[in-house]
Amino acid sequence: MASRRSDQSPQQPPQRRIQRTQTAGNLGESIFDSEVVPSSLVEIAPILRVANEVESSNPRVAYLCRFYAFEKAHRLDPTSSGRGVRQFKTALLQRLERENDPTLMGRVKKSDAREMQSFYQHYYKKYIQALQNAADKADRAQLTKAYQTANVLFEVLKAVNMTQSMEVDREILEAQDKVAEKTQILVPYNILPLDPDSANQAIMRYPEIQAAVFALRNTRGLPWPKDYKKKNDEDILDWLQAMFGFQKDSVANQREHLILLLANVHIRQFPKPDQQPKLDDRALTEVMKKLFKNYKKWCKYLGRKSSLWLPTIQQEVQQRKLLYMGLYLLIWGEAANLRFMPECLCYIYHHMAFELYGMLAGNVSPMTGENVKPAYGGEEEAFLRKVVTPIYEVIAKEGERSKRGRSKHSQWRNYDDLNEYFWSVDCFRLGWPMRADADFFCLPAEHFRFDKSEENKPPNKDRWVGKVGFVEIRSFWHIFRSFDRMWSFFILCLQAMIIVAWNGSGQPSSIFTGEVFKKVLSVFITAAILKLGQAVLDVILSWKAQRSMSFHVKLRYILKVVSAAAWVIILPVTYAYTWKNPPGFAQTIKSWFGSNSNSPSLFIMAVVIYLSPNMLAAVLFLFPFIRRFLERSNYRIVMLMMWWSQPRLYVGRGMHESAFSLFKYTMFWVLLIITKLAFSYYIEIKPLVGPTKAIMDVHITNFQWHEFFPRAKNNIGVVIALWAPIILVYFMDTQIWYAIFSTLFGGIYGAFRRLGEIRTLGMLRSRFESLPGAFNARLVPEERGEPKKKGLRATLSRSFTVVEEIPSNKEKGAARFAQLWNKIISSFREEDLISAREMDLLLVPYWADRDLGLIQWPPFLLASKIPIALDMAKDSNGKDKELKKRIEADNYMSCAVRECYASFKNIIKFLVQGDREKEVIDYIFLEVDKHIDNSNLISEFKMSALPSLYSQFVKLIEFLLNNKQEDRDQVVILFQDMLEVVTRDIMMEDQISSLVDSIHGGSGNEGMVPLDQQYQLFASAGAIRFPIHPETEAWKEKIKRLFLLLTTKESAMDVPSNLEARRRISFFSNSLFMEMPDAPKVRNMLSFSVLTPYYTEEVLFSLNDLESPNEDGVSILFYLQKIFPDEWQNFLERVGCNEEELKGSEELDEQLRLELRLWASYRGQTLTRTVRGMMYYRKALELQAFLDMARDDDLMEGYKAVELKSEDQMNGERSLWAQCQAVADMKFTYVVSCQQYGIDKRSGNPRAQDILKLMTTYPSLRVAYIDEVEQPSKDRSKKVNQKVYYSTLVKAALPSKSIDSQELSHNLDQIIYRIKLPGPAILGEGKPENQNHAIIFSRGEGLQTIDMNQDNYMEEALKMRNLLQEFLKKHDGVRYPTILGLREHIFTGSVSSLAWFMSNQETSFVTIGQRLLANPLRVRFHYGHPDVFDRLFHLTRGGVSKASKVINLSEDIFAGFNSTLREGNVTHHEYIQVGKGRDVGLNQISMFEAKVANGNGEQTLSRDIYRLGHRFDFFRMLSCYFTTIGFYFSNLVTVLTVYVFLYGRLYLVLSGLEEGLSTQKAVRDNKPLQVALASQSFVQIGFLMALPMLMEIGLERGFRTALSEFILMQLQLAPVFFTFSLGTKTHYYGRTLLHGGAKYRSTGRGFVVFHAKFAENYRLYSRSHFVKGLELMLLLIVYQIFGQTYRSAVAYVLITISMWFMVGTWLFAPFLFNPSGFEWQKIVDDWTDWNKWISNRGGIGVPPEKSWESWWEEEQEHLKHSGIRGTVVEILLAVRFFIYQYGLVYHLTISEKTKSFLVYGISWLVIIVILFVMKTVSVGRRKFSANFQLMFRLIKGLIFMTFVSIVVTLIAVPHMNVQDIIVCILAFMPTGWGMLLIAQALKPLCVNAGFWGSVRTLARGYEIVIGLLLFTPVAFLAWFPFVSEFQTRMLFNQAFSRGLQISRILGGQRKDRSSRNKE
Repeated sequence: MASRRSDQSPQQPPQRRIQRTQTAGNLGESIFDSEVVPSSLVEIAPILRVANEVESSNPRVAYLCRFYAFEKAHRLDPTSSGRGVRQFKTALLQRLERENDPTLMGRVKKSDAREMQSFYQHYYKKYIQALQNAADKADRAQLTKAYQTANVLFEVLKAVNMTQSMEVDREILEAQDKVAEKTQILVPYNILPLDPDSANQAIMRYPEIQAAVFALRNTRGLPWPKDYKKKNDEDILDWLQAMFGFQKDSVANQREHLILLLANVHIRQFPKPDQQPKLDDRALTEVMKKLFKNYKKWCKYLGRKSSLWLPTIQQEVQQRKLLYMGLYLLIWGEAANLRFMPECLCYIYHHMAFELYGMLAGNVSPMTGENVKPAYGGEEEAFLRKVVTPIYEVIAKEGERSKRGRSKHSQWRNYDDLNEYFWSVDCFRLGWPMRADADFFCLPAEHFRFDKSEENKPPNKDRWVGKVGFVEIRSFWHIFRSFDRMWSFFILCLQAMIIVAWNGSGQPSSIFTGEVFKKVLSVFITAAILKLGQAVLDVILSWKAQRSMSFHVKLRYILKVVSAAAWVIILPVTYAYTWKNPPGFAQTIKSWFGSNSNSPSLFIMAVVIYLSPNMLAAVLFLFPFIRRFLERSNYRIVMLMMWWSQPRLYVGRGMHESAFSLFKYTMFWVLLIITKLAFSYYIEIKPLVGPTKAIMDVHITNFQWHEFFPRAKNNIGVVIALWAPIILVYFMDTQIWYAIFSTLFGGIYGAFRRLGEIRTLGMLRSRFESLPGAFNARLVPEERGEPKKKGLRATLSRSFTVVEEIPSNKEKGAARFAQLWNKIISSFREEDLISAREMDLLLVPYWADRDLGLIQWPPFLLASKIPIALDMAKDSNGKDKELKKRIEADNYMSCAVRECYASFKNIIKFLVQGDREKEVIDYIFLEVDKHIDNSNLISEFKMSALPSLYSQFVKLIEFLLNNKQEDRDQVVILFQDMLEVVTRDIMMEDQISSLVDSIHGGSGNEGMVPLDQQYQLFASAGAIRFPIHPETEAWKEKIKRLFLLLTTKESAMDVPSNLEARRRISFFSNSLFMEMPDAPKVRNMLSFSVLTPYYTEEVLFSLNDLESPNEDGVSILFYLQKIFPDEWQNFLERVGCNEEELKGSEELDEQLRLELRLWASYRGQTLTRTVRGMMYYRKALELQAFLDMARDDDLMEGYKAVELKSEDQMNGERSLWAQCQAVADMKFTYVVSCQQYGIDKRSGNPRAQDILKLMTTYPSLRVAYIDEVEQPSKDRSKKVNQKVYYSTLVKAALPSKSIDSQELSHNLDQIIYRIKLPGPAILGEGKPENQNHAIIFSRGEGLQTIDMNQDNYMEEALKMRNLLQEFLKKHDGVRYPTILGLREHIFTGSVSSLAWFMSNQETSFVTIGQRLLANPLRVRFHYGHPDVFDRLFHLTRGGVSKASKVINLSEDIFAGFNSTLREGNVTHHEYIQVGKGRDVGLNQISMFEAKVANGNGEQTLSRDIYRLGHRFDFFRMLSCYFTTIGFYFSNLVTVLTVYVFLYGRLYLVLSGLEEGLSTQKAVRDNKPLQVALASQSFVQIGFLMALPMLMEIGLERGFRTALSEFILMQLQLAPVFFTFSLGTKTHYYGRTLLHGGAKYRSTGRGFVVFHAKFAENYRLYSRSHFVKGLELMLLLIVYQIFGQTYRSAVAYVLITISMWFMVGTWLFAPFLFNPSGFEWQKIVDDWTDWNKWISNRGGIGVPPEKSWESWWEEEQEHLKHSGIRGTVVEILLAVRFFIYQYGLVYHLTISEKTKSFLVYGISWLVIIVILFVMKTVSVGRRKFSANFQLMFRLIKGLIFMTFVSIVVTLIAVPHMNVQDIIVCILAFMPTGWGMLLIAQALKPLCVNAGFWGSVRTLARGYEIVIGLLLFTPVAFLAWFPFVSEFQTRMLFNQAFSRGLQISRILGGQRKDRSSRNKE
């Protein structure tokens, strides 16, 4: 098309620039101009498409079409109010003006009208009639297209005739009537063409589809509305549409959905093949049960009768069931955002189904006396307008109130709250039709403050429903509240252990002595107090939900508090009376209640009563089925019992596992807890008790500071400082034990599942013989006794096949293995993982050679066997037996020898044609065979001549490979040579030579025979068949294989050489030996679809992206070539050109360019890679369908043959290929939800073209997008057009030949469904909303959610049908799985060392971690992508993710929570894996960790975690805690431990207590403390991650590898990385819990080889790492300075080493892991950049990247929305910075003598003076610097002089020394920082008081200091060149660092050259 444009006017500029974004240059402009249309003019796009199509054949018609389009555009939007309309019209007009004259010249007929008419007739004849005549074969798509074009042409024709006032010919009108009618019928379809003309397409001929369609079309007895025009083929859904007012496209979409669903379930029941296919009742029942399980449960829960009434007459039951199912699906299909609220859908369905029943029963309405009609009527879009939109608006308004998730969760209702409104019977107050004034629709009063018009309304603040059932409040208390049982358990254990250690001998056995036991009993009092705390917490945290609570729930809360308080009183009182001479506490109680007698029995009784509920719970725990029954039951008495234990809830009932599962995870946790408690007791608690007692006895009088409590008893401060870190570690170290146990158990489970049995190619070789068996057992369904009707031809031909010809089962097995194996290998070749030679070595022959009768192994096993065998035979000297033994010792060698001999014989016999020659050949072979049978071949024949025969035979094969006519003569001579060698040198026998001679003619005594009579063997014309014609594929393959076997000298041990290929082959082969369900036939498998949400990531790299170098001169392409050198070579070989040709990329042809872009995109994280991976499913299904359906002769011919044939007879509908395609269509759909595709397309964004390219490459790919269309407002007064939103599904239109010319026109898409939405679809989190809008287009029973960064492999796709069978078996004996978890393989590990750590960490989580979670722990949730959902289960329960803003930040895991709470079951399977990309640079990894930590913070607040924590049994609750939020909380505690320890030490050092106690063992050499800190550093350096990692690598790749990898990781500084990421997790998790501020951080998925600027690193890490690191450093320094006098250095180092490590890491890791972070040039650039950033003024619209001020303001954003609690906590935390000043002031030499409080006061005075001076100077500068310049300078000088003199006096008089100056700095710096923090927390106050500017200035000063501190060491190291070298070596693998240096040199040259040019 580009060429077509150029011949009109060569110099014209590219025409359109539309809608702000320009179109893609000249290329895109012509192709896409029909697509780049403003959304308000969407109707003219088809006209422009037609114009483009006809342009080449008739430019004038094209012009007229465009002209008409312009007129129509003007009609649609006369005022050009739509966005971009004016520009569009102008551009179109300019083009029309340009094209008018040239096209007029080319016009054939006299007038435009005539031209149009003749063209229309020509088009009608050529296309429509021609296609109609070939009705059967004509591809329906072409016909549809032709009809649409004709329709548009007629519209234009009419318009032209109107302007020229001509009549339209009769025949044209007649033709047009037909066209119009057909256009209505032939619409683009998705999978099933349901129009009458398409009934003979392959997919429509399947009996299961016919049965479903037939059942749906049964509309007998349905009451149609009066004025309804019936079409033919009406079905049930059409009736529902007419009655309830659903949208047409939605009905079409659900019709196909329902048909496919029923057909797929129907065929699995193995129905009897009838003449008339009838839908199986079992299938209906099954689908019905699944769809309505949740609805029925809901009805039962609310105590309502369900609306599903089935008729009594048997004939009508099926129709009624279909009506109910259809109605549900239609409601679901249009519910838009309501799909996240499953019970809301139940409510709507409940009423609509009731109306449906009323209509069918013919009920009469009491009001009107007519038949019942639906409440909302049946006009078009009634359902959307009147049912969905009102509820949608509530969601949208509540979403607005969340202020994009900034306001508190408790102030707005999220999806869960709105849905849970329907969990109480009160929801029926809404009524039907819904009352507009119902409380559900009410919003809080503040909304009406602005509406002036509505002042007359009474304020309805009180009517807002408020939160329902749960309030998400930011607080750390949630951790205690959700998992109270666990915390109580740990606290009570701690108490008991301390009591036992404190009293008596300290041995655990002493607990049985009376005194100790009595004291231990006091734990029950603690328990009661904790219970009270929990009850009060419940009340406080649920306060905001009180409006929606029912009376029972409120009563329960009150009673809980009352009863808990009662126990808190009863237990201590009765306890006090158990003592004769009570301890102090009990004494006081006794004194209150008088009476001195003691009665221990009372307390025991109280305890027994107190524990009775727990006893009951324990019994129920042992018998899970009883508990399941109780929780699900709806009996009153049971409900009362359960009511006390936990409030009645719709979800979370009956989640218990089978007894065996229970036993497994109970054992796991019992072992773990015993280990942990024993460790804590013996190592941490018991050793501390003695020293603590000793400390409490010492009395200290002289303090080094002003002590406020000099008379405090027992040195209580010291005791707290000692015990605090240990207690923190006690609460945290369960996480460490969990890591250890999970590693052990996970490893054992993995070994039992046979992981890693085939780890290397060697192992694969040794087991290759058993591989075909495994293939056939696992991947090929066995022939069962079911009827074997497969495909229509099969039934006819089967009965006639001759018996002899049916190949044996073994042969069929081999053929099947060959097809599957070769498909895998060829996919490797297409992915450029192996070279062509490697592929030939790996392939098995496709066309099994029947005559050989041997198994043919792939040549890589047999390579080099023949040359070796030859040598052995040559040197065998006639010892036959020995040779035989040697050859048979190697199975593959004997195979190779046999196969070569057989092929040799075969080929020679095939080539030799002449009769005499045949005689000789046959005789020779006969002799040899005879000797072989008698096994005296070697003794009879002479073997030394074998090599010469071999070399001749190789030459012959080479000739056969080339197959050229001119070689014929040489072939003849070769044959004679061969004959000579055989007869003379090898056989040495007389008969044979005489035989040969006799043939040659005479005995040689008859003199000269004339030339023409002489007969030379092989020389005559027909003697040899050469060259071979026709050359079949099978023959070529055979020759090639033989050639490889004979000539491959070196062994192919390293084939394939690519590591990725090796990993995939070995994993795949290994997985075939693992447990997996048997494969069903493709027709009987479960159908599934894949859904990928996509936003704006890369689709396909453009050449520009690939070739533009970054600042180091490294382009992506260069980088990829360096990282994948072998794959690059394979790519070049595949496209058949060398690097040099690719270099001149300007003149590359289109195809090569595309190939190059694809090659790179398949190695990045792009959509193209994901789509290719997922479309392997389809390829796999086609191949498997072929293997299932093929008849034996087809099977022996092979799949390749069918594929090749299919191209010749594409149109044969009944061909085998068409059938394979149809089955694949039925079983698999892939929908990519490209949210922005419509917008991209309209603005001509190249991304849209790339997506379109994907659709044309994979015709069965579907793209769903949200279409925003502006509607020009009818009402002129409104300026703004309103937008209408549609959910749209498109597919690629087949490229049709453009008219009269053979060139293909460009690809376009065509819309299949457009379903109108109630408003913008994105109300909550983006990704789940994106998934939700597209989920209605998915099909099937399984749904795999795949993310944008995944990949898939051909060989894994083959196992999908096995995996789906898992849905049909109960995994724990209780319930079927609802989510199948899969393994992932992280493919980004090879990029840099960071990526490698990250991928190892991820890999261990997605394998060993999740394996253990699924079994035995049973708490695996859904962690993202490759999991397969039970689609029907989830679509009736709220979809595959949750979407409330902020709270569902990690949307994936909530799907898992939801599934588990709603009685689902999540499993994990190891035999199939999906590829997955991860982030690769430190900054991206940190962003990702931050996002996950934020998400976990939000989960901590969520109702799901609360419910799981309360509804799981104790041990499952432990698993749930330690694998979700517990992990993050433990990380937080780890960091907290360091803080608590250091601040404790600070207290001891500064107060002088440490010095005073320095003789005490507890202070000097504290073993428990060292243990505690050691466990802290374990967590810190990533030990928790490393253990499972080691185990998993050990399992799958051998333990030696694991060890070496581990050591390598230490060398590449893995601990630094893990310590750093610990900081990230802690910071973001803690901050989210305190203040919120969680947001989705998009992490770049690119390749990171760029240098991050210093300022950028500073922005990212200053709050999370740098500030904290500096604070810790300060603490350590102070501790060091003031403690050194009385303490040995060694002890200090031992205790603080991990902390120094942490400080160093937190401060310098970002620079260490920053590529070229130590290069001098970069450092200089960074410094200028940082200076610019820090000094820039902020302000409105200045982004944080540009100015420090903006960044600083944004950095405190979270405090703004944090609320009072957050602010108070923040201020309290900031107070810690004032301790330094208080402590250090007393250590100055000045204040040595006095310890009075005055010193502290004076220090504050100093600070105030300093601040005041700074303030006056800055004010002075502003006020005086202009007018009183001199004066101002004098004042400044004076101030300076005063300052100097003060310092001098201080040094001179009271002997102030250097140390004092340092101490002053240490004392005053933190104070300033603390003040800053408080000022930030109180920002509104500061702003009002007017000193916010000063705060900002102070802050900037601090930031500059911090920046300098960080920058100096880095700059210093950058002076030394070797540091940079070392860093590059550490960061990247050697190959790449080499590449980097090379590229730098090149970069240098490039710069020189460019500068020279300038001169």
